[in-house]
Amino acid sequence: MIELHHIRNDKERVIASLQKRGLASVKDQIEAISTLDIKKRATQSRLDELSAMLNQFSKEVGEQIHKQVDPGILHEKKQEINSLKETSKRLSKELKEYASALLEKLYQLPNPPHATVPIGTNASDNKVMYQTPVLPSTHADGLAHWDLIKKYDLVDFEVGNKITGAGFPVYKGQGAQLQRALINFFLDHAYKAGYLEVQPPVVVNEASAYATGQLPDKEGQMYHISESNLYLIPTAEVPITNMYRDCILSESVLPIKHVGYTPCFRREAGSWGAHVRGLNRLHQFDKVELVQICHPDHSYTSLEEMLTYVQGLVEQLELPYRVLKLCTGDLGFCAAMTYDIEVYSVAQDKWLEVSSISNFETFQSNRLSLRYKDKNKKSLLLHTLNGSALALPRILAALLELNQTPEGIRIPKALQDYTRFKQIG
Repeated sequence: MIELHHIRNDKERVIASLQKRGLASVKDQIEAISTLDIKKRATQSRLDELSAMLNQFSKEVGEQIHKQVDPGILHEKKQEINSLKETSKRLSKELKEYASALLEKLYQLPNPPHATVPIGTNASDNKVMYQTPVLPSTHADGLAHWDLIKKYDLVDFEVGNKITGAGFPVYKGQGAQLQRALINFFLDHAYKAGYLEVQPPVVVNEASAYATGQLPDKEGQMYHISESNLYLIPTAEVPITNMYRDCILSESVLPIKHVGYTPCFRREAGSWGAHVRGLNRLHQFDKVELVQICHPDHSYTSLEEMLTYVQGLVEQLELPYRVLKLCTGDLGFCAAMTYDIEVYSVAQDKWLEVSSISNFETFQSNRLSLRYKDKNKKSLLLHTLNGSALALPRILAALLELNQTPEGIRIPKALQDYTRFKQIG
């Protein structure tokens, strides 16, 4: 959530920044917020004045009772106090309504993009920062991963559909072992890189979803348990970051670095068409997530470090990949800057996103009320970051397609200690 003082102090700059995202109505939104803010502050000021008057009148009534003044004068003063109390009650209600309306409108605004984010309208305007120089090609009889899965009996989509529905696969045999090997590989490397592993819940309450920006932006993409008003998580970022909701941290504990493995659930995945075939897009998938909470002065250094770290994982898996810097039109709602890492699918001849690494600056911490105290004991908002390290389905798809041979599917050397087999088939 945008810090309100930015709108108060430099409204035009906020409008110009958000217009880079292609938001046509943002000027009207900001003006509505400014109007509500003025009304809210004026109401708060009037309430403060009334409170001071009530305290003064109450003191005077006490003194008059003690001095046994004329009952008529005392009655008038008490009536005046009652009138002030009624006015105060009405203004308190108005203040609450203004605050609620203001918060609702602030929730609708995305994060202003960082100044270095490329200007663009959609994914075609993303900037390629790096790409594997030579892309491999599959042999003449090469198969797409959905055919390899069927050939070696690694994943059963039909049984998953019977149990739950489309987009909920059942991994089995060497497919399940390879999935578990990848999870452990990612977790072990994160531990070596200084990330503390946590195993959070996979359902969160509404407050947690609002705090990290999934609500009100992604209601239609999250699975909702209506009886309990809980949500299945779309990523471990949500519960891990919410561990620090309503916290004031010491500078000495920064940066905080966590890693967590969870299943993830997203309703927006389709169940038809080539772009969602096989493991390309699922309703339930596994992911290892990195989360950092940083001092504002160091967050962009941390972002670059996270990018380099995830690149190293992909390189150890021997996968061709590219790094994209997302443009303003493709940037996520909460992000100030995002890098995407995509691996190359040999058989499909397409790029598959396997990681997004984002700096949210103060956007989430403002919602979370996550702060630190500086050396002058001043309370300031922290920066939050997260990155996939990595999302498994498309990694698995790319691995299978790239490493297929007439004899079977070769397991990358970095994974062999985890799978305990060197080949599938």
